[in-house]
Amino acid sequence: MASEDITKLAESLAKTKVGDGQLSFKGQSLKLNTAEDAEEVIKQIEEFDGLEALRLEGNTVGVEAAKVIAKALEKKSELKRCHWSDMFTGRLRSEIPPALIALGDALITAGAQLVELDLSDNAFGPDGVRGFEALLKSPACYTLQELKLNNCGLGIGGGKILAAALKECHRKSSAQGKPLALKVFVAGRNRLENDGATALAEAFGIIGTLEEVHMPQNGINHPGITALAQAFAINPLLKVINLNDNTFTEKGAVAMAETLKTLRQVEVINFGDCLVRSKGAVAIADAVKEGLHKLKELNLAFGEIQRDAALTVAEALEDKTELERLDLNGNTLGSEGCEQLREILESFNMAAVLGPLSDDEEEEEEENEDEGEENEEEDDDEEEEEEEEEQQQQLNERGQGEQELLTRPNIIDSQSSTPVPSPPVDVATFLAFPSPEKLLRLGPRCSVLIAQETDTSDVEKVVTTLLRISSVFKDEAPVKTAVHETTDALMRKAFASATFNSDAFVTGLLVHMGLLKSEDKIKAVPSLYGILMTLNHMVQQDYFPKSLAPVLSAFVTKPNRAFESCSFARHMLLQTLHQL
Repeated sequence: MASEDITKLAESLAKTKVGDGQLSFKGQSLKLNTAEDAEEVIKQIEEFDGLEALRLEGNTVGVEAAKVIAKALEKKSELKRCHWSDMFTGRLRSEIPPALIALGDALITAGAQLVELDLSDNAFGPDGVRGFEALLKSPACYTLQELKLNNCGLGIGGGKILAAALKECHRKSSAQGKPLALKVFVAGRNRLENDGATALAEAFGIIGTLEEVHMPQNGINHPGITALAQAFAINPLLKVINLNDNTFTEKGAVAMAETLKTLRQVEVINFGDCLVRSKGAVAIADAVKEGLHKLKELNLAFGEIQRDAALTVAEALEDKTELERLDLNGNTLGSEGCEQLREILESFNMAAVLGPLSDDEEEEEEENEDEGEENEEEDDDEEEEEEEEEQQQQLNERGQGEQELLTRPNIIDSQSSTPVPSPPVDVATFLAFPSPEKLLRLGPRCSVLIAQETDTSDVEKVVTTLLRISSVFKDEAPVKTAVHETTDALMRKAFASATFNSDAFVTGLLVHMGLLKSEDKIKAVPSLYGILMTLNHMVQQDYFPKSLAPVLSAFVTKPNRAFESCSFARHMLLQTLHQL
C-alpha cells in the first residue's frame, strides 16, 4: 500500500468511534480490498475488549479483506450486533457471497449470540442470501431479535431461501429449549412479490414473536397480503406494520382488517400507496374502531379512497387518545370532503394529527369497486378488441389487403407452389401497426431508420414514437435488444437537440401513460408493461437527464390501477430510479 494511502486510512481510522461496547467505522469510505488494506481495522478489532457491536456501514470490503477481518472476529464471542449495511459498494455480485460466508463462519466459530444483523443496502440478490444462510441456521442466530435486509434485491428466490433459513433456525433453537424470538424484520424494496411474501408469511406464523414488520415496495398483491395478514394474526405482539407501496386492493385490505381486529398492541399502521380503496378503508376503520387503543400513526395515503370512506376512517378515531398522525393525502375527498374531515377531527380535539391534504383530488363519481375488480380482465379484453377493430378499419381504408398478408405471411399461390413473400415493412408501417415481428423485419438498421424519420423537434411525435416502440417489448433477446437500441437512437437524438423540451416530453409521456390528467382527451396506452421496462433501460443511459428522475419517480410511486397488471415492471423502474 502506498504511503499516501496509509496516511489517508490512518486519518479515517482516527474518526473511529468507540464506546458502550461498540466499534464503529461507519461512513469512513474505506476501500478494503486486500489483507494489507484491512490491517488497521483488524488491529482495532483485536485490541477491543468486550466488543458487542461492530459498525462497518458505508465502506467497501472485498473478499480478501473480509477473510482477514473474519479471522479477527473468531475470538469475539461477546459480539451481539453487526451493523453491516452498505459495505459492498462497487463490488461484483460474485464477490459478496464468499465475503459473507467468511464473516458468518467467524461468528459461528466465536460462539457469538447475535441480537441484531443488518445487511441492508447491499445489492447481493438471492446468491447473497446463500452467503449468510448458514449463519441464520446456526446457534449464533438462535438469539436474533432484529433482522434488517432492506434494499438487497432478494427477489422471490431470495425470499424463499430466507424463509426456509428462518424456519430452520426456529426448529433448531426450539429443540434446545430456546426458540428463535425475532422481534424486528425489515425487508423493503426487495421485489419479493406474492411468492416471496407468502414464503416469509409461513415463517412469521411459525415464529410468532414479531413486534415490527417493514416490507414496503415489494410488488406484493392481494394473495401475498392475505398470507401476511394470516401470519400477523399469530403474532400478537405486533406494534408496527409497514407495508407501504404494495397493492392491497379491497381483497387484501379486508383480509388485513380482519387481522387488525385480533391485535391489541399495534401502534403504527402504514398502508400508504397501497390502493386499499374505499371498501378496504371502511374495513380498516371498523377494525380501528373496535380496538387498537394504542394506535399512534395511521397512513392510508394515496389509496383511491373516496370521501365517505375517508370520513368513516376519521370517525373511527374518536377514542384513540394516543394518535399522533393521520395521513389521508392523495385520495379523492374533494375540497368539501377535506373540510368535513377536518371538522370531524376538530370535534374530537384531534385536528393537529391530520397530515397535509395537498395532493387530494376532486371527488369523482364512485364506482362499484367490487364489480370493477372482478371485471378488470374483461375490460382489458374489450379494450384489445376495440383496438383490433380500429386497426382493421384503418387497414380497410388503406385498401391494400395488408391484413391478410400480415397474418399469413407465406400464403401459397393457388396457381404455383411459390410462396407469396411477406409485404415489405417500412418505418411508417411499423409505427402504424407495431409488432415485434415488424420491428425485427426492419433489419439491423431499424434504430437508425426510426430515429432518422422522427422529427425530434416535435415533442408529441417523440412521445408517441417511443410508446409504439416500447409497446412491442418482450423479454426475449432479439426483441428486447431491438427495442433498447431503437429507444437509445431516438432518445439520444432528441435529448441532444437544443430545441427539445425535456420537461414537455416527460409531461406528455405521463399523460399518455394515464398517470397525469390532461385537458385534452388523450387515450392512455392499454398496458404500461412495455414502457415501464423500456424506461428502466432508458433512465440508466448517459443521454438521459438525471434531473428528470425525481419527476418520473413521483408519478410512478403514486398508486394507479394501471400498475396492477405490471407491478414487477413498476418495481424494477422504481428501484432503478432510487439508485440514480
